[in-house]
Amino acid sequence: MIKQTILFIIRLLVGGLFIFSGLIKVNDPVGTAIKLEEYFDVFSNDIASFFYLFKDIALPLGVVLVVAEVVLGIMLILGVRLKFTVWALSILIVFFTFLTFYSAYFNKVTDCGCFGDAIKLTPWESFTKDVILLVLIGVLFFFRKDLSDESQSWAKWTVRISLVVSVVIAITAIRNLPFIDFRAYKEGVNIPEAMQPSAQLQYNYVMKKDGQEFVFDQYPTDDSYEFIEMNLVNEDALPKISDFAVWNADGDYTEEILSGKKAVVLVTNMSKLNTAYLDEIDAMIAGLKATEILPVLVAASSEEEIEGLIESRAWGIEGYQGDATVIKTIMRSNPGIMLLDEGVVVKKYHFRNTPKSEEVKALFGQ
Repeated sequence: MIKQTILFIIRLLVGGLFIFSGLIKVNDPVGTAIKLEEYFDVFSNDIASFFYLFKDIALPLGVVLVVAEVVLGIMLILGVRLKFTVWALSILIVFFTFLTFYSAYFNKVTDCGCFGDAIKLTPWESFTKDVILLVLIGVLFFFRKDLSDESQSWAKWTVRISLVVSVVIAITAIRNLPFIDFRAYKEGVNIPEAMQPSAQLQYNYVMKKDGQEFVFDQYPTDDSYEFIEMNLVNEDALPKISDFAVWNADGDYTEEILSGKKAVVLVTNMSKLNTAYLDEIDAMIAGLKATEILPVLVAASSEEEIEGLIESRAWGIEGYQGDATVIKTIMRSNPGIMLLDEGVVVKKYHFRNTPKSEEVKALFGQ
């Protein structure tokens, strides 16, 4: 009786964590795909070149992984096909533990994306979390013969419905944008303010003298102390956005793009640009001419590619370069549209939901 109670508590803990983690990522499967691409890039350089081939299937693979987390978590809690579920979770957690260990030990991918963009963990925190889960799932695996495969009909139907709902949510998020945006560039964020510390940064100084280490809030004036290191005390005060910048051959235009009213067309990868809805973007840009709203293009591409796209579509707008990682963080769509009012994110659109110029004007009060 005690053993079954302990096993049930472990099932609740493990299942609940997998459901929580899976639901956050089902909300943003493109983000999971981006993270997998980062791992495949690293593995192709460090382990074997064939890992690069997996980048082409990162998105469907990401959907399978996040849906599996949700469904297996529900199966574990409801007791549906427990022996199969424990086997599947064991494989998943071994895979996840390898990824987080590799990230932590080799400092390759500094954010595992375990909880999407909702909860940020350091590589070693992620690895520790996975080791704890590995131990708990290991207990279930060791006692899997004591787990019954019998379950109620309603539990089986709950699993089937959760599978369908999770897949629908994932596909909807891919074809639009995440339902809940946990990123630093979500709607309503003031980018210039987010680029500044929320409070004055405070440091302490580790010094050494006569074989002993001392920690000071202010750098000591005594020259007999040997400097060891400087540590930031209030990390929470660091800027939420530290890498936003746009530029072209003439220089940096970050301040310009964060001033006034802007309709920013974002392109993460010119070679993978979806051209099916460019006509709608053409119409939006044409409708914004002769207004205070200035359309611009920001792309993670060469200047030649940027100018080529602008000329081929007859947009007649300014084009700037941007960092691919930053643009992917801002926009889960290629292309996508972000409306800025004095640097405040007013609205973001997937290319399938490209707004008409009248809607854009209404959002800016025109």
